Amino acid sequence: MAMIQCPECGKEVSDQAASCPNCGTQIKVQQQPQINVNITNANTNTNTNTLGGLVYPQKSKWTAFFLCLFLGGLGVHRFYVGKGGTGFIWLISAGLFGIGWVVDLILILVGSFRDKAGMPLK
Repeated sequence: MAMIQCPECGKEVSDQAASCPNCGTQIKVQQQPQINVNITNANTNTNTNTLGGLVYPQKSKWTAFFLCLFLGGLGVHRFYVGKGGTGFIWLISAGLFGIGWVVDLILILVGSFRDKAGMPLK
C-alpha cells in the first residue's frame, strides 16, 4: 500500500483512502493511463534491395562467379550486378589489365563483392 499527500493539509494518506482522515478532503487518486502494446513480428523480407526507391533484386554469387571466371576480362560480371560504369572500364581495359579481373574473382569467392545497391551477393 502506497502513501500519498493530501492536497489540502499535506499529511500522508493511504492511496486507498477516499478522504483525508485529518481534514476530511476528498482524495482523488489519479489512475495511470493504460498503455496497449501491439507487437507483431511478421517477416516482410522479400529478398530484394531498394535503390533510389526502386526494387532491386539480389544477385546470385555463383552466377557472378562464373561470369567473372569466363568473361571477367570483358566486365560482364560487373554489368550483371548493376555496376555498368566499372563494367565499361573492365571492357575497355581487359579487366584492368587482368589484375582487376583476378581481384574480383577472389572477392566474389570470399563473399566481399557487393552489388549496385551495396548488398552482398546471395
